[in-house]
This record gives sequence, C-alpha cells and structure tokens, in this order.
Amino acid sequence: MVLLCGSAFAQGILGGHVTGNIQLDGQISHADTVIGAQNVPEKLLSNSRADILYTNGNFSAGLRFEAYLNPMLGFDARYKGAGIANYFASYQSELLSVTAGNFYEQFGSGMILRAYEDRYLGLDNSIRGLNVTLRPFKGVTLKALAGSQRFFWIYQTSSLVRGLDGEVNLNGIINSMAESKLRLTFGAGFVSKYEPDELITSIETPGYKLNLPRNVGAGAVRMDLNYGNWSLQAEYAHKGQDPNIMNNYIYRDGEALMVNATYSQKGFSANIQAKRNDNMCFKSVRSESGEMLYINYIPAITKQHTYAFLSMYPYATQTTGEMGVQGDVMYKIKKGTLLGGKYGTDIHLNGAVITGIDTNTLGGVGTDGYTSSWFKTGDLYYTDLSLEVAKKLSSSTKLTCTYGYQIFNPIVEGHGGDLHHNHVVVADLTWKVSKKNVLRFEAEWMGSDSKYSRDVDDKRCGDWIMGLVEYNFAGSWFISASDQYAYKDGIGNYYNVSVGYTHGATRLQLGYGKQREGLLCIGGVCRQVPASNGLTFSLTTSF
Repeated sequence: MVLLCGSAFAQGILGGHVTGNIQLDGQISHADTVIGAQNVPEKLLSNSRADILYTNGNFSAGLRFEAYLNPMLGFDARYKGAGIANYFASYQSELLSVTAGNFYEQFGSGMILRAYEDRYLGLDNSIRGLNVTLRPFKGVTLKALAGSQRFFWIYQTSSLVRGLDGEVNLNGIINSMAESKLRLTFGAGFVSKYEPDELITSIETPGYKLNLPRNVGAGAVRMDLNYGNWSLQAEYAHKGQDPNIMNNYIYRDGEALMVNATYSQKGFSANIQAKRNDNMCFKSVRSESGEMLYINYIPAITKQHTYAFLSMYPYATQTTGEMGVQGDVMYKIKKGTLLGGKYGTDIHLNGAVITGIDTNTLGGVGTDGYTSSWFKTGDLYYTDLSLEVAKKLSSSTKLTCTYGYQIFNPIVEGHGGDLHHNHVVVADLTWKVSKKNVLRFEAEWMGSDSKYSRDVDDKRCGDWIMGLVEYNFAGSWFISASDQYAYKDGIGNYYNVSVGYTHGATRLQLGYGKQREGLLCIGGVCRQVPASNGLTFSLTTSF
C-alpha cells in the first residue's frame, strides 16, 4: 500500500476553507500453499477513507468516513463495515484550545498517555470526549481531557479515560533565562481510567473472586534539558495496581524510565538511549488483548530499518517487562580527505540490546506476581548492530553499503525455539540519469543459523538473497521489480512488480506479487501480516 496525504483548499463556504483527502486501497489474493496464503472468499478486499476538514479563523471542524468492505488481509475483521468513524469541532487561540469529539493527544513521551492513529497498523485509539489546553503564561502549558476510547466501530463508554498534564519552560517564565544557552523544561502528568467491576475468578483458587480496582491511576514526571550541543531528556512513570489479561491479573505496580542523551555538531552526532519498563500495560478495558485500547505507549529504542532483510525481524515492545540500551553515531568524513574524496563520506553506526527483566516469582492470579531488581537483566530478547556507509561516486551516482548483525529471540512474538543469529549485507546504488529520471538498484543477502521447519512454520528462517530495480521517470511515473528468494534452509520465492503514476495531488499505484507472512512494526507496535499472493492497488487524492 502507498499513502499520500496532501492538502489543497477550496473557499466559499461561510467564508471558511474546506480541505480533504481520499484514500482507497484494494487487494485481490489467491491461495498459495507454499507461502501459506489462504483463499479469500470475497476475492476483492478494500480499505477506504475520506477526511474532510473545515476551517474558519480560530474554528475548525472535521469528520472521517471509513469503509472496510471487507478488511484487507492483516486488518482485524471487526473493522468490517462503513460509516463515520470520528468527528470533532475545535477552537484554538493563543490562550485556549478546546476540542469536542474525537481527538489525539500525548503526554510527554507517551508512557502514561498516547492517543494516536496509524493506518498502516490498523490502529486507532482516539478518545471521544473533551480536550482542553490552556496557556495562561508564556512558557506554561496545562492540559485536561476526558472521554472514552475507540474500539473498531464502537466507543467504550462504560470505561472512561481522564488526564491532566502540565509543562513549564523556565526560559519562558524567568526573564533572566530568556537568552540563556541553557534551555530547561519540566513536565508532569496524571492519567486515570475508570472501569466497572466484573466477575473474574482465579483458577488457582477456585471460588475466589478478584477484588478489581475500578479506578487505576498512572503518573509521570519528565525533564528536557538543552545546553549548546548537548541535550538530555528523561521521564519516569508509575502506574498503580492494574490486574489485567496481559499481566495475568496480578496486583504489582508498574513503572518505567526512559533517558535520552544527544550530542551534535556539524558533521557529527551521537545519541544514547536507555529504558526500563515493568508491568506497564495500561488499557481502558482490562480483558482486551492485542494492540487495541492501549492508553499509553512505551517507545521503542531500536532502529526502524527500511531495507527488507534488516526489517525482517522487527522488535515488538514488551509492555510486561523489558530493559535495553541503544547507541547511534553519525559522522561525515570531510571532502578532500583520503576517505572523504571529492564529495565526502557519511558513516552511520547503530547498536541496540534489549533484554527481559530479572524476576522472582511470588505467585499467580490475584498476587503481586513477582519481585524484580532494577539492574538485573533477564533473557536476551534482541540485539541489532548496523554500519552504513554512503558515498557519492560522482555528481549523478550514490552508493550506500550496509552491514547488519541481529540476534532475535522468538519468545518476544510468543513462540519457542532457539535464538536466530542473522548477518545482512545491503548494497544500494542510485543513478540520476537526468533531471527527472532516476534509476536505483538494490541487492541484499542474509545468512542465518535458523532453519525452516513445519513444526515452527517461521517462513523467515534460512539464507536469503534479494534484488530490486526501480526507475522513476518524467517526475510522474515509477516502476519497480524485486524478488526475495530463500535459497538455503528456508522456503519461498517472493517476487513483486509495481507501477505508479502521480499527477498533482493524485497518485495511483498497482502491484502484483507475493508477500511473506510476519510482523509489521512501527515504533515497537506491531500487527501480524498474513501471506498473500495477488494484486494490490492504491488511489489517493486531496483537495
């Protein structure tokens, strides 16, 4: 699928402006026993939406129409249907912002609240209610909200989400710091969910009914410090007792810490991130599994790769418990040096290690569950190390070479089996044939110690090769062809051909080929993508 959102405007409705965009995605898939693609009874599946926005001065209002007839492969069947999915009216000024209806919001890094949408993941946990932002003084921002979360076509009106957040920028409220190199911001937030009681019994203790908290609170404090080339962000969150299906209905409090430090100057930047989260699954409905109805979001600190084999094993954030560290360094070798050459050379090194947390079991359902030491690690979940070197060979050609090494533990996807150790090599050559014509070649190889077996049925296993050719011409057309082939200890040959055309704000793309089953992850949030074999198309336009 391809998504292109743009905006143009029309005038003349009560002196305001109307803008919008329309998207239509479709899929025709056939059965393929080799890759595991199932037969699709409807033959044609489609996801479509239309967003309409009206603005007039400080006032705006909008709505979104969605249709899933029927949902494309990998999207939850509960989306089936059509109708107005959300709507809102909003007023914004320098002092006050008020939104009634559906809204998206985030407190800090999102560890206690993040209402957002990602259409690629089929995820929308918007809140329908009231959201108010007040800026009473320069450098001070206060937020308050209340509402219920979207759950496919309904809203969980029996469950309520309430939140307060405040942020103070010292450079804005202290005159002597207005021009200081030191920039300092503090923030704090609190979110509470209300959910009615329900009957949940303990299998371990027959006849025992859990005493469930109807109100669960989570609070966080954060800091953002900048001085010259340095910056430091830190946030700590704590959640009260919240027995739910994701943590096996235990009563242990949750907590999370994230720290991010960065140094940058011309031609060089370095970043290090560290996080630890323990029992931080926070949903508006305690019995809901899967990716829907999350109130919060635990940010991923692993790199989001774009190349096929480097992203074949994406890491899914473990909200029940994990800890890790990531380092990232970018350096540009100057022009005119031995290694820099005529155009300079860009080097990008990234590494991350994620583990579980060390735990000592206390009991099961209805207990505190376990104890855990802050600085002791558990099982290795994920390791990712990549080195990317990009260099212009001439004024019209650029070569990017990447090496990656990954260790992946199937337990993070709920499976058993041994660790997978993968080596990946990528070569990406771009040739600017003319002002409006670009030709790109990509070759990838992955060697792995994993072997495909029907018992585990993980079709990513084995050694792989891939080739891709893409041509963009006339500033409007593009065509690409690629093939991924498991040549040793694996299964599958996944070819794809696609063509696209862009005219103004309208884009059409057609594709034909095979898609491997696996996880699609964005920012540590994932959805399962089943195997498919057939045609896909996408049409987007805006006005």
